[in-house]
Amino acid sequence: MTQFNNIKAIAFDLDGTLVDSVPDLAAATNATLVELSLPKTSEQQVRSWVGNGARVLMQRALQFAKPELALEQNKTQLEDMLATVMPRFMHHYGLHLEKHSNLYPNVFDTLTKLKQAGYKMAIVTNKPYQFTIPLLKSFAIDEFFEVVLGGDSLEKMKPDPLPLNHLLAHWQLTNEQLLMVGDSKNDILAAQAANVAAIGLTYGYNYGEHIGLSSPTAVCEDFAQVGELLLD
Repeated sequence: MTQFNNIKAIAFDLDGTLVDSVPDLAAATNATLVELSLPKTSEQQVRSWVGNGARVLMQRALQFAKPELALEQNKTQLEDMLATVMPRFMHHYGLHLEKHSNLYPNVFDTLTKLKQAGYKMAIVTNKPYQFTIPLLKSFAIDEFFEVVLGGDSLEKMKPDPLPLNHLLAHWQLTNEQLLMVGDSKNDILAAQAANVAAIGLTYGYNYGEHIGLSSPTAVCEDFAQVGELLLD
């Protein structure tokens, strides 16, 4: 497609794009809720909560287990609970990391082809950096990426354009030369704010919305189609 002819570098989201990590996130979320004597949630529910980083995931889980925490007058109580709970969630996620996650179909082969074609590649995820590297290594895809940005690597994360602007500056690229590939509206919004092209994937985590509603440059149902758009 002509809109991708100038692309030199690609920024990939991780969760819901390259790796289905929800089973591990759900296990860690439920282990944390059990510690608090709160009701557990379902893996399907966790799928609708991910995408804005670990803290927001746990905030949504707490508000699910204790609906009163969603009320404005209980905002301070919620913040106090999060301060206590987040270290426990991070502990449990570290224990469950890589245990149940899976690489999506055609990811490894497509990344191999893109690397061989000379594209620079980066990870731009809202997952904490300390968990991003081990997850990449566990699927032997870490060597594909020259830059890895976690949700805590910079002052702001997606949907803010800062991570993508950081890549543009780091690689000295024009806006027309960078592509964002992700499954969430946060990925598309970040790309639009940075004025770069975006491919939206339909199979990931996007709060129950079709990724096409966010108006990415192109929509793909299978990761292999990303390679087809760039290499054909």
